[in-house]
Amino acid sequence: MTNQGERMVSPLIYVIILFLNMEFSSGIGDNKGVMKKHFVCSSQGLPQTDETMKLYLSSENLKIQCFFQMEDDLVSREMLSTFTSGGLAPTLEIINSTYHGIFHFNLTLFSDQIFWLIDIPRGNITSNTDIASVEEWLVKITLHQGLNIYATEGTLLDIVREPILQWNLGDEMSLKEISELYPHVIELRITKCPCANDVALLGFVLNPTYNGVYIGLTKSGFWHYNDTLWYNMTNIIYSNLRREYTGLSVTDMVLTNHFLVLLTSLGLFISGDLRYPTAKDLKLSRAEFCGFERIDYIKGKLWSNQRCFANREHFEVDYVTITFDRNKTLSEASSCFYSKEPFLEWLPCLPHVVDDAKDTFPSEVTFLIDQEHDTGVYLFFDQRKKTVTASVNILKDNQPNVTPKFPLFHFPSSFSKPTGMVFHPRSHFLYAYGNQVWLSMDGGNNFKLIGDFHDDIIRRTYHCFYTSDITLISQSGKVYLTKAGLETYSEIGIVTDQVFTLYYDHLGFIHKLTPDHFESSENSRMFGKVPDMGFETALALQYISPDEVIFFAYVPPNEPQRTVHTKKFNNIHFGKLIHSSKTGTAYIRKILQHETPREFLSSIIAEIIQPFGVEEVKDSSCLSSSLSIIEETRKPSYKLTLDLQTVNALFQATDIEKTVVIPGYSSFLITEILDDKNALAIATMPAIAPNNVTFSKGNWFLYNFGQRNGRTWNIYSKPCHYLLQQLDNSPTLNAVKYIDLGSSQTLEVKVISNKKGQEPRNKKMATSLAPNVGLTSLWRGLKARQVPTLKVLVGNPELLEVKVEGSFDYADNYLMKISVTSKSFRQGSTSLALIIWGASNECFVTTLVPTLKSSCSYLTSMHHVPRQRIPYEDWISGVHKDSQGFNLIKTLPVNYRPPSIMGIAIPLTDNFYHADPSKPIPRNLFYRSKETGKYKQCANVSTREECNCTDEQKLSHAVAFSDCKEKVPRFKFPVIQYPISLEMFSDNKLVPVKPPYLVTVTEVNMRKNWQLKHTIPENMKKIKNYLEPILRTSVYNPSGLNLSIKGSELFHFRVSIIPGVTFCNLVEEFQIYVDEVPLPFLGHTLIAVAAAFLLGGLIFTAFMLRLYNIHPWRALQRWIRRKKSNVSNTPLT
Repeated sequence: MTNQGERMVSPLIYVIILFLNMEFSSGIGDNKGVMKKHFVCSSQGLPQTDETMKLYLSSENLKIQCFFQMEDDLVSREMLSTFTSGGLAPTLEIINSTYHGIFHFNLTLFSDQIFWLIDIPRGNITSNTDIASVEEWLVKITLHQGLNIYATEGTLLDIVREPILQWNLGDEMSLKEISELYPHVIELRITKCPCANDVALLGFVLNPTYNGVYIGLTKSGFWHYNDTLWYNMTNIIYSNLRREYTGLSVTDMVLTNHFLVLLTSLGLFISGDLRYPTAKDLKLSRAEFCGFERIDYIKGKLWSNQRCFANREHFEVDYVTITFDRNKTLSEASSCFYSKEPFLEWLPCLPHVVDDAKDTFPSEVTFLIDQEHDTGVYLFFDQRKKTVTASVNILKDNQPNVTPKFPLFHFPSSFSKPTGMVFHPRSHFLYAYGNQVWLSMDGGNNFKLIGDFHDDIIRRTYHCFYTSDITLISQSGKVYLTKAGLETYSEIGIVTDQVFTLYYDHLGFIHKLTPDHFESSENSRMFGKVPDMGFETALALQYISPDEVIFFAYVPPNEPQRTVHTKKFNNIHFGKLIHSSKTGTAYIRKILQHETPREFLSSIIAEIIQPFGVEEVKDSSCLSSSLSIIEETRKPSYKLTLDLQTVNALFQATDIEKTVVIPGYSSFLITEILDDKNALAIATMPAIAPNNVTFSKGNWFLYNFGQRNGRTWNIYSKPCHYLLQQLDNSPTLNAVKYIDLGSSQTLEVKVISNKKGQEPRNKKMATSLAPNVGLTSLWRGLKARQVPTLKVLVGNPELLEVKVEGSFDYADNYLMKISVTSKSFRQGSTSLALIIWGASNECFVTTLVPTLKSSCSYLTSMHHVPRQRIPYEDWISGVHKDSQGFNLIKTLPVNYRPPSIMGIAIPLTDNFYHADPSKPIPRNLFYRSKETGKYKQCANVSTREECNCTDEQKLSHAVAFSDCKEKVPRFKFPVIQYPISLEMFSDNKLVPVKPPYLVTVTEVNMRKNWQLKHTIPENMKKIKNYLEPILRTSVYNPSGLNLSIKGSELFHFRVSIIPGVTFCNLVEEFQIYVDEVPLPFLGHTLIAVAAAFLLGGLIFTAFMLRLYNIHPWRALQRWIRRKKSNVSNTPLT
């Protein structure tokens, strides 16, 4: 027994040893000549070593293989056997905003098998096969669920349902044909599917020497150039024109949830609804804009608000705006037009323009529809006045009102070159950009400055909803990064390619696309070396406490006014780390801008993480002397004088731009050396600067933050030392929560302080953040701070009521509980943003943006609970007997129709059951029966096989699938007090249907011989009496509702919840077949027959008497008279 136990434990010990000692990596790593050990998974053989896992859900089963990628198959097989014998096999998690499924790999290994295998039927993941905008799943595979041991992540795309993948976009092109276009490409345009960001289109903008529309389609996120399908759409465009024109090229494009909008140099073209492929080849139609020509289309731009409409609500619709870069003429109403799907009618963006003011009215840079607030947001630019304004107008009948909702927001004059405005995907964060970047969190009412780029204009922005990343590209090619909702940003590199575009895939990896090759963020050199965010000037150090300092940025007196901004701290430095080339690091907590002294126009307050190193005598011999300070007549200069008796103490040229620090007094930045013993300096804080005071040796210090001999300081991003944890069991960062009438949702999060710092996704990039400080020591050097405030923002506070509670736990972690409650009988959606405002841009997660829908969840449903459950296998066989041998399943006759009020032989319903067009229709002798009865799923087919009934449809109680219905529950006559028990499935739980829900019950085949019994509480009688005249039917309490049936054969009932208590249209149907109805009592029949014969005899007798003119009453009277006469004539004796 002991030996057996030891044998069982030994594999587990071996597994633990492997966990502790072997250097496996999660996901895919680098391959530098030697194959490393990796836990990898794929559905198509061995994956590439530089990509994430890409899975595709087709009409077949989903099959995934996981294995250890090692040098030898034998070693890999042994590893698999060891883990499997220890009871470990991978676990697969499939996640999107509303779904979370867990599947387990098979623990059984076949002979010579070097991988774990899982085989999942499509129906276990989704039963839908219709073409629709469907969310791409996130996939996570771990060797042990919950522990993230050997975890790898990827995506799962439903290629059966994704709309754009069902079409042929034109003539397919080879790579050789595409390569001929490279010299003629001057720009690239990218657009991606709102719900599946791995599905994207790449368009070539060509110079005038070439002609055509060429589009690349990917379903894998542009990881590999060879995986892109290239199409020539030129002929499709020409088919909408009267003749072929030269100079045709892509200008811009937008892929919405259901349509492709393509702007070319010859016009705007719109596809049909991509969900309904009437033919395999894509067709486009041209939108007409009067007065606009080729030169206008070349400068045109398309704008849209990217939102995913999976499980689409009736209030969700896509809008697209087109703007033309031209001055309006007197005959033109606008140079900006917008439309909503299906994009058939294009309306001017401006609701009203006064004719006399057309020449001075500001032009629209862009116009966006904010569906959360039901408004339109304008960005105007007055070229004459050089002013920029934002306006928010309420939409009425999908058109903006003339009167703004808020007063116009006037940007400062420094924002003089606006280029665009965009909503961050699936959020209410609105960014206006140009030579500055501004952020609005309230729908355009107010904006806050994020960054000032002066003459280096931001020309493009790229967004990722998954990681909340926002990448900004300037005209000079510099690349900046910010996070949605954060008021900080960082410079992360530069792009030197002449023609390129950037693109975020579904997992948040950024890709650089050029005409001839693609790069991903797995390559840390995509944007070059991480830049130093410092600037070329000297800093003066001023201590304000042992742990806090102020750095003043020096502006030389002769600095030209146009370049003064290059000598100042600005928003990019907030939240960063400043490093000294000698030693020392500080965290920048605040940026200050001031007008005096003129030499110090900006400063930063920083918290010391590692003490800064002071200069030593060997670096500056002046430190070996005392120091006298005298204020000069030309303020704010001070004269610094060394002790003349100390011969070796001298000021040197290298001391210029060093800072004299005296505890308790102002610091001084040395600006000029007068001679060996005298120097001029500027006081950082003149109010506390000493005058005519001498400080002995050792009481003053010298710090070097100059740049005269090469800058001795630099600024880099800080590592992430906060973790955001969700406590409400939500597995996704961007969940969708439904709030029905009277219901609520709760979200809980925790912000955890991480002393070591969170390792960024790209570790190579992190190691270059501070070249002179080790990565580990830098992370651990950050002290445990108080957790920053978690900011909560509601996109539309009028839609839902949001309450927030925050607290600290014993470990100083910050916990927040958010309760969202239905507020009014108004449907809509809004985004909720949870922002760690003090987090670094290096954090993987700084912002959670769940979507809150005041609506009915598509997963909510109502179910009838039968009195006795019948297993699925018995439904298939058609036999399930009770204890008395009575079969509880009735197989309906072919083409069956239930009886009507006129009798069994005269059915009047339109519903067929167990339909088969090839078989005769019973009970079809009478005229009214022949006039009724219509096939639904079996319409226009000749056999039942052609009806294509699925097993689910055959078992469904819905009247829509009655053609397929074959078997129904069977009951003995009479059915008395049958309980109608209803349950509602919502939020992954079943709850009984009870007040305040009230229901109506109808029989879909218009049968009458049934009745319901229920009790109405006193507090519900008033609403019942109010609703019944409106609904024109009886209203019932679902609690304790009982059904009695006195008829025979099939009864088909529909139960509906009344409107007004839920957004959901909850309807449930169930069927009861009443059988073994006894024959009626014969006495009733005999009495009826006798009465009929008697009545018939009387009528016949009356008829005969009338026919022969016989009057029985007169004959009787004469007989009586004769009788009396005979009696009177008789003699008495």
